[in-house]
Amino acid sequence: MATSSLSEKKSLYNFLGLYIFLTLIILVLASLMYYRFQKELMLSSHLPTLQSHAKEVIHRIRQMHESLLEDNYYPRYSNFRSAIYDADYVKIFSLLRGKRIDFHNVLYKQGRFIYFIKEPERYYLGTKYLIIEILDDEKWIAATFKNILLFGSLFLLFMAFLGYYLAKLFLRPMKNSFTLLNDFIKDTTHELNTPVSTILTNIETIDKSALDPKLAKKLGRIEIAARTISTIYKDLTYLLLHEQLPSHIETIDMNELLAQRLEYFNTLAKSKRLRIRFSKAPCFLKADRQKIARLVDNLLSNAIKYNKIGGEIWVKTFQGGFFIEDTGIGIPKSKQEEIFERYKRLQSNEGGFGIGLNIVYLIAQEFALRIKIDSKPKFYTRITILWEK
Repeated sequence: MATSSLSEKKSLYNFLGLYIFLTLIILVLASLMYYRFQKELMLSSHLPTLQSHAKEVIHRIRQMHESLLEDNYYPRYSNFRSAIYDADYVKIFSLLRGKRIDFHNVLYKQGRFIYFIKEPERYYLGTKYLIIEILDDEKWIAATFKNILLFGSLFLLFMAFLGYYLAKLFLRPMKNSFTLLNDFIKDTTHELNTPVSTILTNIETIDKSALDPKLAKKLGRIEIAARTISTIYKDLTYLLLHEQLPSHIETIDMNELLAQRLEYFNTLAKSKRLRIRFSKAPCFLKADRQKIARLVDNLLSNAIKYNKIGGEIWVKTFQGGFFIEDTGIGIPKSKQEEIFERYKRLQSNEGGFGIGLNIVYLIAQEFALRIKIDSKPKFYTRITILWEK
C-alpha cells in the first residue's frame, strides 16, 4: 500500500534527520576540541622562543637598573615586542600593539598576537610582570580547518551510511508488518466481495411490497448493512490498488450518475428519515466513471452518516460542477484542511475509518478537480466539486 511506503519513508527520513543532527553536534564538539588542541600545541611550540625573548629583555632591564638609569634606553627588537608592568598591573613602559593584557594566563593568543607573561626574580625598575608579544602567522588555523573539513566530511559521510543501514535494519520489522497487514486486507476484502454481492443481488430480487412489514423492516436493515460493507470494500480496494488502476476517460452525465448513486443510498437515507432534494442542470465531466462514482459515494455516505435524524440532503448540479449539502454536524474552520488526511476523523465516536474524504481528495487530484468546503458547525456542510467548463 502506498500509505505504508510513505509511512516507512517518513519514519526513515525522521530517524536519519535526528541521527544526522546528533552526529553534527558531535562533529562540532569534536572540531572545537581539535581546534583548542591545535591552538595549545601551537602555543607550546612557541614557548621556548618566548622564554628566550623574555630572558633577553630581563637581562637588558637588569642592566638598566644596575646602571642607575644612566643607560635608560628601553630595548627594542625587530622580531618581538615587550612591555613591563608593576605589581598593581600599572604600565611602566610598553611597545605592545595589543591594548588589553590578560594577567591570569601565562601564555595565550589574542587576535593575531601571542602573549607570554614572565615574572622576573627581582623587581628591576619596579617590574613585576614582563609581557612578550609576537605575531602569529596563523598558518596553523588554515591547516586545522582543512583537516576539520576533510575528516569531518568523511566522518559525516560514514555516519550517514551507518545511520541509513541501521534505520533500514530497525524499520524492517515495521515494513514486514505493513506487508502482512496489506496482504491480510487484500485477502479479506476479496473474500468479502462475493457474499456481500450475493446478499445485495438477492435482496434486489425480492418484492418487498409483498412482505410482512416487520419482515420488510428487517430485510431493510440487512440491505443497509450489506451496502455499508460493500462501500467499505470498494474504498479499501481503491486505496490498495488505485495506483495500479488505469483510468478509462469518458464523458460522464453527472445527473445520471448522481441519480444512480442516490438510488443506491436510498435505503440508508430512509433509515435516518432524510429528505433528499436533487436540483439538475446540464453537467458533464470527462473522467473515469468508476472513480468518480467512488468520489460521489463517499460524499453521499458522509452526508448521510453525519446528518441529523429527519434532516435534509441537497444535491445540485450546474455547468462545471456540483455540490452535496447536508444539515449535519458541520466542520469547524480549523479542521477543514485536516479532514482530507487519511485516517483523520472529525469525531472519534462516529463510525468509519477516516478514509472517505482522503479518497475524494486523491480522485480530485487525479482529474484536476477543485474541492470547496462551506460549513457552519451544527448547521450544515456543503462540499462543492468544480472543474473547467
